[in-house]
Amino acid sequence: MEHESQYKWGVVLVACMAIFIIVLDSSAMNVAITNLVVELNTTLSVIQSIIALYALIIASFMLLGSKIQDILGRKKTFLLGLLIYGSGTIIATLSINAAMLMVGWAILEGIGAALMLPATTTLVSSSYEGKDKVTAFGIWGGIAAMGAAIGPIVGGIFTTYLSWRLVFGSELIFIGAILFFRHYLSESKPTLQWKDLDIIGAILSIISLILIVVGILFLSRPENWGYVGILIVSGSILFVLFLLWEKRRINKGLEPLTDISLLKNRLFGLGNLNSVITQIPLAGFLFIIPVFLQQVTKTNAFYTGLALLPASIAILLFSILGARFSSFLESKHIIMIGFIVSAAGTFILSSVFNLNTQIMDIIPGTIVFGIGIGLLLSQLTNLTMAAAGTHQETDASGFLNSFKNLGYSMGTALIGVLLLIGIFGGLTAGIESSNLAENRTTSQIQDELINYVENMQTDTPQIPPELVPQATQIVDSAISSAMNRTFDVLGLIMILGFITSIFLPKTKKSLNKLKKD
Repeated sequence: MEHESQYKWGVVLVACMAIFIIVLDSSAMNVAITNLVVELNTTLSVIQSIIALYALIIASFMLLGSKIQDILGRKKTFLLGLLIYGSGTIIATLSINAAMLMVGWAILEGIGAALMLPATTTLVSSSYEGKDKVTAFGIWGGIAAMGAAIGPIVGGIFTTYLSWRLVFGSELIFIGAILFFRHYLSESKPTLQWKDLDIIGAILSIISLILIVVGILFLSRPENWGYVGILIVSGSILFVLFLLWEKRRINKGLEPLTDISLLKNRLFGLGNLNSVITQIPLAGFLFIIPVFLQQVTKTNAFYTGLALLPASIAILLFSILGARFSSFLESKHIIMIGFIVSAAGTFILSSVFNLNTQIMDIIPGTIVFGIGIGLLLSQLTNLTMAAAGTHQETDASGFLNSFKNLGYSMGTALIGVLLLIGIFGGLTAGIESSNLAENRTTSQIQDELINYVENMQTDTPQIPPELVPQATQIVDSAISSAMNRTFDVLGLIMILGFITSIFLPKTKKSLNKLKKD
């Protein structure tokens, strides 16, 4: 086409703008937790749920979004996702309460992103050949990494000096630009009809993942613990049923929602598992560091973003360097090194949190953690996708992106819950060794201080004014202690990743085997 000859990088330009705004949301809003709690009159747990739900909705609808391309065509699917995402962005920008933010950001933006993300991959893949394709995907991946890296500082600037709403509002500029340049996108011919869509498989996959993550989120409040087992077990059973249903459709010669035969491939299965393991600590790290800084050190959103910047730069830099390391090191070995380095970073951080901790105290540990994460991110996608044949690339991409977002959602939920449980335990010990409960029961004081934490210490607990400083010290001590224990858990998760990475096949042998197949 004429416009393609005029500017051959038009497709990757559009794809990069889309991926940029999607990943920006995931990292920019973590630094705005206190402002969101205050302005929307909500709690830390609710904001945690919204952040987790955004990644969860993307994960849950990703497989469906990949398949809809085969029915509508990739360009129409991408533009449909963009319109849904845009409507969610407007609602999020204008939010007056947490429910409105959840609908706009987590649900509508999440569904829109799930339609857009797989389409960006296939649009780029189908538009370029040879070295141009490698360059295009390099730019695409680099912009995604950049969006994640600068997200905290962008969110910090907007939140502190203007408004967190502008994080969403500014995305409308990119949405308008994408619509303006949409003529660069080429349409694909539909290969399926709506009657071929695996609706039951889509319902089973979506509901199963939502139940599992919501079950984890319910751990944050003791009064909800009775529902946790029911939700997680129900979700797990439905996911097994989803796999069995997909196998049944494949055996009958019907179109599955996704090709689950990919999971039989050791490289693909372990690659996805390691991606999930990587995302859990990363998401937890990006959630709990702002909670500590804004509650204990009383740091604003801008300086919270600055505190996260060294880790973000380390991730971005070693994502690039890691790709170069693969020219003389096995990808498997780089991944193993990445897990060990990340674990070292978490163990460094597990001893730095106390009442006197300042931003500079956490920087060394966050940099080491970021180096490890960068090495992991540089290898996992390429290594995992190497297991898929040409005809399986769309399904493989959908699976991988779905599991990565599921890991991110589980990380926000699980690590955030571990922190809150740790805080609850610390408050119990602190109250018992103080004189706060002289005129009230320990449980009443506990409830007051838990609410104090949930409100990011922006209100005043219902206790005598002269006892508030002592209560604040107990809360800050509980948060600090919980942070140290939570980072110990993050380290153990990274060690688990190292153990599972041992069983990854070596890249060259795997690729040679795939070529023979």
